[in-house]
Amino acid sequence: MRSKLPGAPTSIFAVMSGLAREHNAINLSQGFPDFDLSPELIELMDKNMRQGNNQYAPMPGVEPLREEISVKIKRDYGKFYNPETEINITAGATQALFTAFNTFVFPGDEVIVIEPAYDSYIPSIILNGGKPVPIPLTENFRYDWDQIRSAITPKTRMIVINSPHNPLGTTFHEEDITALTEITRGTDILILSDEVYEHIIFDGKTHLSMAKYPELADRSLVISSFGKTFHATGWKVGYIAGPAKYIAEFRKIHQFTVFAVNTPAQMSYSQFLKNPENYLHLNEFYQNKRDFLNSFFTNTKLKFTPAEGTYFQIFDYSEYSDEDDFTFSKRLTAQAGTAVIPLSPFYTVDYSGKKIRVCFAKKNEILKEGAERVLEYLRTSELQNPGTSVT
Repeated sequence: MRSKLPGAPTSIFAVMSGLAREHNAINLSQGFPDFDLSPELIELMDKNMRQGNNQYAPMPGVEPLREEISVKIKRDYGKFYNPETEINITAGATQALFTAFNTFVFPGDEVIVIEPAYDSYIPSIILNGGKPVPIPLTENFRYDWDQIRSAITPKTRMIVINSPHNPLGTTFHEEDITALTEITRGTDILILSDEVYEHIIFDGKTHLSMAKYPELADRSLVISSFGKTFHATGWKVGYIAGPAKYIAEFRKIHQFTVFAVNTPAQMSYSQFLKNPENYLHLNEFYQNKRDFLNSFFTNTKLKFTPAEGTYFQIFDYSEYSDEDDFTFSKRLTAQAGTAVIPLSPFYTVDYSGKKIRVCFAKKNEILKEGAERVLEYLRTSELQNPGTSVT
């Protein structure tokens, strides 16, 4: 049988979550919260369903939600997007990403993807006839703008940006904004900006949305999601914002992909967004969780730089083992009883680093138990094999 994605592996998230279930391990691998969303939001959902908001929503999304998103972006980033022509509600950010590739990438077009990268980008580009051009980040996980500049050709259609970054937890800096502006100036290159973790950013930093910068906003499609912001990943409601000429084209494809998105959820979000306090302190909430998780490893050989954003923390285990990251992650799951994610599946270029990703969007007691299991396993392994690796 012919396949459009020959050799495509099962998602690493499904693999590690399956191993977690098999070994009854604490699952710090897959990126979703294990705590409840706001009771007010649940009440709004119940109210909207009981009030009859259960039929198809308009194709672009319900008007009240598009209006509130417009107000929110203006308040947060100073950019006005017309809710009628420049904002579209989507079935989560992944659908927005796929439809954007489907709309703007033609056979033979090149799309620059910075790696490691969220695992839906490259398959979506390939399925739409594009050619992914993967550019790895530097060793300290910063953008190599010289290499990105050299990768641009007359066929370059798009650059995919993700900040705050999954899986690394890094963020865009002002020098990145300057470089991106310079290399796209005078071109027809689109920027697809994945900003789903926009409100999960730490240590007093500010999210640098493409919407903040007029020259970049004019060529950018900005994608975000309420699932990450309001702990409701299963509701699958996101949105895309961009210049009217781009959103008009996006809607031509969107209408034949999902057409409409969950109506009572849209109505509930439109009411919940009216109070910005419902999301403005999310950074503090998750920074406390990041610091709580990291406190267990501060005086160990499991090295880390505190995440700048998202709810993921990267750990370097090279002083414990010379195993590849997938083998080490499986070992932690099966023998330590804590599931983590290896970094290599987020690359298509060769990657041999010794790093794992841990999700800290979990209750503190779960983080504590998961961290202590890892510490005990590493400590026991060192005692049994002093001066050698975990293997």
